[in-house]
Amino acid sequence: MKSGRRGGLRATTAAGLLLILALTGCGTSGAGPSDAGAAPSASGAPSTAPAPPAAGPAVPAPAPSTPAPAAAEPPVLSRSEPVVLEIPAIGVRTDLLKLGLRENGSLEVPQDSGSGAPASWYNGSPTPGERGPSVMLGHVNSPSGRGVFADLRKLTPGTEINVSRTDGSTAVFTVDRGALYSKNDFPTLEVYGNTAGSELRLITCDGYDPATGLFDDNYVIYAKLKA
Repeated sequence: MKSGRRGGLRATTAAGLLLILALTGCGTSGAGPSDAGAAPSASGAPSTAPAPPAAGPAVPAPAPSTPAPAAAEPPVLSRSEPVVLEIPAIGVRTDLLKLGLRENGSLEVPQDSGSGAPASWYNGSPTPGERGPSVMLGHVNSPSGRGVFADLRKLTPGTEINVSRTDGSTAVFTVDRGALYSKNDFPTLEVYGNTAGSELRLITCDGYDPATGLFDDNYVIYAKLKA
């Protein structure tokens, strides 16, 4: 799987892995329901072929014009793996594990230390600050109570998220929005698809059903690089 400078995997790859990766990771454990973050599929951006022009009367061809220059891509940071995630607004500071995929193609999820932490960075996604969506997962709860991402729903647009990186720099993101998705209708390409700039996705489980002991939904925070 590719990451970083190439802005994520292509759409065709994402479609092929959708069923394997999109819905894994949550369940129950120990004294109470335990959750792990959503399992992302490969990144990609869908493309749509233009519709053929409608038939009509012939008209003179327009005069040639100079094509508009391509829009400049937003500036991004060089590759550097994340070390610590901080969200001061909700009192979160967590070291980050670096996890990939299991042999069956599902995403590895953070091992709960007993306190619902730490969170993890999916190492198949760009590093925070590189072009594309960097993906982080965290528990919403734990056998002992709350998880590291228990308060993601409290984050509002403009809230800052800081990611310390191995090169000594800090990538600062601001929250754009949060969204709740059913695991049966998870928008894989919207969450993990290529982006023009550097973005961050924080993902946890939601929608706990006491009748089944499972989480039916995922909650996703979308954030964009500020500095």
